[in-house]
Amino acid sequence: MRARSKELLDRAIDAMVAAIGVYNLPNLPYRVESFAILAINAWELLLKAKWLADNGNRLKSLYVRKSGTKKRSRYDQTRSGTPKTHSIEWLARSMVEQKILDEAVQRNIEALVELRDGAVHFYHHVPVLVEQIQEVGIACVKNFITIVWDWFGCDLSGFYIYPIPLSFDDPKGSLERVKLGKDEEKLLRYLNGLRSGHEDETARYSVAVRVELRFVRSGSSHAAAMRLSKEPDAVPIRLTDEQIRERYPWDYRELTRRCRERYGDFKVNEKYHRIRKSLEGDQVYAYVRYLDSSNPNSAKKVFYSQAILGVLDGWYSIKKR
Repeated sequence: MRARSKELLDRAIDAMVAAIGVYNLPNLPYRVESFAILAINAWELLLKAKWLADNGNRLKSLYVRKSGTKKRSRYDQTRSGTPKTHSIEWLARSMVEQKILDEAVQRNIEALVELRDGAVHFYHHVPVLVEQIQEVGIACVKNFITIVWDWFGCDLSGFYIYPIPLSFDDPKGSLERVKLGKDEEKLLRYLNGLRSGHEDETARYSVAVRVELRFVRSGSSHAAAMRLSKEPDAVPIRLTDEQIRERYPWDYRELTRRCRERYGDFKVNEKYHRIRKSLEGDQVYAYVRYLDSSNPNSAKKVFYSQAILGVLDGWYSIKKR
């Protein structure tokens, strides 16, 4: 029989995959609310999996005791008579106090709980949610993948479960067309307040991650038409120098400096060069710029995106603040 913590871990992963699968269906009504509901389900199962793993897989460690009694058999019960388990908020708060969970993750969970509760118990005006759910949701998935590795050594990178950051509507444009009510303004203030003190989006864990997608139309009559495609004969998208530097802001020297600041066991040695060079072929992490773009043997310079830290975090120990 499998350990209960392992079973809960598997269910948590399944719930998160389901949440993102729903969110990535752009024409599905109620997809935003469904993502919040399923994502919180995934996080609660994950926290309970960790709690059980740290408490000898004893189910009673999750049960809520009745107030005013010390008898081990006295637990609060659900309507059906089964023992109540601790809420996701209680687990997150307790784990932060025990230094098991990062505070940024707790705040991200609080934001999702607020969005979930609004959807389940009443409703939110969807245009108000679009930008918030994108930023909070992508941080949620990033945190989930990272913490599953940190806690259980389970690599989810092969699942390709990051949500598509497209809503087929401009979030800010939607907000400009909608007059917010007092309750909606309170919700936005609350969600924005959770970010305070955790604005570094390159940190290992995040409360929210801003998403920006821009298509720049060329004024040149000779510019090729652009289409999104994975076909080998598709016209490639060519980025301007400014766009390249925005997406890949660090050269080798700057990346190395950042690593020295970030990791306590970092050294510029063969290990570092091997890891870094293995990522240079993936444009998620690096962009190789040639002096002569038509000649791959010409002089070149490599620029790195901030996403490379997510990989390096798995090889080095982050300094304690």
